[in-house]
Amino acid sequence: MDYEKTKEMIRRHEGEMLKPYRCSEGKLTIGVGRNLDDVGISKEESDMLFSSDLQDAIIEARTFSFFKDLSDVRKSVIVDMIFNLGLPRFSKFKKMLSAIERGDYNAAAFEMLNSKWANQVGY
Repeated sequence: MDYEKTKEMIRRHEGEMLKPYRCSEGKLTIGVGRNLDDVGISKEESDMLFSSDLQDAIIEARTFSFFKDLSDVRKSVIVDMIFNLGLPRFSKFKKMLSAIERGDYNAAAFEMLNSKWANQVGY
């Protein structure tokens, strides 16, 4: 069997979707026919996705001018929030961001903890 030709044939038949969708059988599917309902993903695939998403969150965190001056613990909190919320939703924490820029970490913590996000994630 010619692996590359078989791979291309399957890709042509299945198509490729980069966001989850329901296949003709109603199964949650992603990529080139990956049946998430029945097959899921492997630990290695989970680790690869997590590493990629974490790197993206770190890159996004670095776009804030104050980020480089934070302690490692505070940097970790910012990255965690961006990872969890995504940058657009994280950026809506205007009072928290303003407090961080001022170095008022007590006010920043109050704004974080006084949010729907904190209730949802259990902080």
